[in-house]
Amino acid sequence: MNVKIEESWRQQLAEEFDKPYFASLVGFVRQEYQQTTCYPPGQLIFNAFNLCPFDKVKVVIIGQDPYHEPGQAHGLSFSVNDGIAFPPSLVNIFKEIQADLGTPMPASGNLTRWAQQGVLLLNATLTVRAHQAASHQRKGWEEFTDAAIKALNARRNHIVFILWGGYARSKAPLIDPSRHLILQSVHPSPLSANRGGWFGNHHFSRANDYLRENGMEEIRW
Repeated sequence: MNVKIEESWRQQLAEEFDKPYFASLVGFVRQEYQQTTCYPPGQLIFNAFNLCPFDKVKVVIIGQDPYHEPGQAHGLSFSVNDGIAFPPSLVNIFKEIQADLGTPMPASGNLTRWAQQGVLLLNATLTVRAHQAASHQRKGWEEFTDAAIKALNARRNHIVFILWGGYARSKAPLIDPSRHLILQSVHPSPLSANRGGWFGNHHFSRANDYLRENGMEEIRW
């Protein structure tokens, strides 16, 4: 199957492209994009992989679904395009970074700069219908993105896996804690964060501490 994805990821996930579920998924996604408005734009579906090659991954932040309103989604979990208002979860992420590291709130919610430093911003489901959250779940994307997590777990060492909220935390069994660091907390959405457990989790400094201890350059959050 001819999928436009960064070459190192193509090699790591080659078996997935030949499985029946993936052919079914591609057919579904193509039909959806032809018949209705979907996000992110087609050329950005694999943006997380294209910006962060397999051997460059230092941190994985797992989201669930792309944003489903116009102009927001561009293939990176929690990230929005330049000039787009910050969604509430992203506001809380930046607030925690500021409290944790003293880094001021940025002007843009575009997290491409994180991806280019080795942060894989991976949504479990890579596409969505406009205005319809979760509309492309359980169509095969989860199997594909689980395969990416499993490949990183098995073939790399000392990656920080950041799991926010119940859905992301359900991925913990895919990760070997003796080889990687798993950081878990409630989701940064206001509904969860305001109940406690988000602010003060220090995930950004803890991730950098772990990277530094294992001889890697810290992320400039």
